[in-house]
Amino acid sequence: MAGTRPPAPPRRRTAAITAVLALTATIAVGSAVATTAQAASSLKDLATAAGKDIGFALAPDRLSESAYKSIADSEFNLVVAENAMKWDATEPSQNSFSYGAGDQVASYAASSGKELYGHTLVWHSQLPGWVNNLSGTALQNAMTNHVTNVATHFKGKVSSWDVVNEAFGENGERRSDSPFQQKLGNGYIETAFRAARAADPTAKLCINDYNTDAINAKSTAIYNLVSDFKARGVPIDCVGFQSHLIIGQVPSTMQQNLQRFADLGVDVRITELDIRMQTPSDATKLATQAADFKKIFQICNAVSRCQGVTIWGITDKYSWVPDTFPGQGAALVWDTNYAKKPAYDAIASAFGGITPTTPPVTTPPVTTPPVTTPPVTPTGGCQVTYGVNQWNTGFTANVTVKNSSSTPINGWTLTFSFPAGQSVTQAWSSVTTQSGSAVTVKNAPWNGSIAPGSSQQFGFNGSHNGTNTAPSAFALNGTACTVA
Repeated sequence: MAGTRPPAPPRRRTAAITAVLALTATIAVGSAVATTAQAASSLKDLATAAGKDIGFALAPDRLSESAYKSIADSEFNLVVAENAMKWDATEPSQNSFSYGAGDQVASYAASSGKELYGHTLVWHSQLPGWVNNLSGTALQNAMTNHVTNVATHFKGKVSSWDVVNEAFGENGERRSDSPFQQKLGNGYIETAFRAARAADPTAKLCINDYNTDAINAKSTAIYNLVSDFKARGVPIDCVGFQSHLIIGQVPSTMQQNLQRFADLGVDVRITELDIRMQTPSDATKLATQAADFKKIFQICNAVSRCQGVTIWGITDKYSWVPDTFPGQGAALVWDTNYAKKPAYDAIASAFGGITPTTPPVTTPPVTTPPVTTPPVTPTGGCQVTYGVNQWNTGFTANVTVKNSSSTPINGWTLTFSFPAGQSVTQAWSSVTTQSGSAVTVKNAPWNGSIAPGSSQQFGFNGSHNGTNTAPSAFALNGTACTVA
């Protein structure tokens, strides 16, 4: 599996990354998708439309960099403090709490309309020295006091907390280098969760760890703990999978693993995603990395209780990876100069969200008779399903094109005409153009092949004048299709 890593990322700098174009065939878009034409959707817009979080780890001092802040503002709907809410930052001296940096993160989340995720209340690393000097009742009281004060301070601002972070070893044993485990035993996790629930009854409470993406001894140990907590009524709402990965090593059992936790009745989320490589990067590595980013987002999209994916940073300029893994890096979605890497489009495609490079055409009302698709006798070689969500003068259409012939289709063009003067304003997973009432839809680079019996999907937003009658005739590569 992907190599292990030391304790979760502290304040460190990084190298460079890139990622690659990815492929997609399906998308579900709600009626809340924006209806104005645009050149491309942000990751935030795509995730929001899919009902998922896309987050990033924030160091608030970096918001002074305009490029950093611009990406943070536009591409994410969730933010987590990289270090500002950890124990050494919030309680450097016993019972003397310091929330300056954490409050900056909370203020940024509120002002930018982002969900705030809390990280982390109890962790064996990044502890001030005074905690390690305690034992027995004194340590348990200090832990409970810390959880209570920090969770209470951010009550109403934080939607979820990583209550306990990295409690297990690689073989499923409790982590032996944790002072909480050493001095308080197995019960400290339950104590922390109960204290967090008492301090903030509305926040979701999560356990978070790394190298748990696959079904393995470590993830099974956490699974057993969650199962026990649920059976005994110990408060636990979610499980975080850090997903600090190496290119080419997305576990084959990852979706199955997330689903088994979801089946216990808890939410799951990817909490600290980065995908590192040996540096320097090259086109082959970046292509593999981009495909891996896409896989992770697809896995989350496929698990209904997966709340979303948080990327552990924005730019390779500040990634923790090179300091911890010498010779490795290039693990994030923007490079050291804040340029998008291919991983960006890979993530977008996981949501079905790469929009056409040719701007969609909005045509003015036509005075000439509308162009109609010449009637063609259906042959049964293709089938089109046209579904619509509409409101006022706008609508979202989701279209499925099925190859019902016995011959593979490699490259396709679908044509149809609007019967009531509708106009396409934005399209995805296709290159869509319009002339008068006639619409031409060509496949995107990643979804041009349709095997016999298989299908591809695309979608678009449109406008109408109060009447939105669906097209009644479609032709695929010049052959008439049946309409489902």
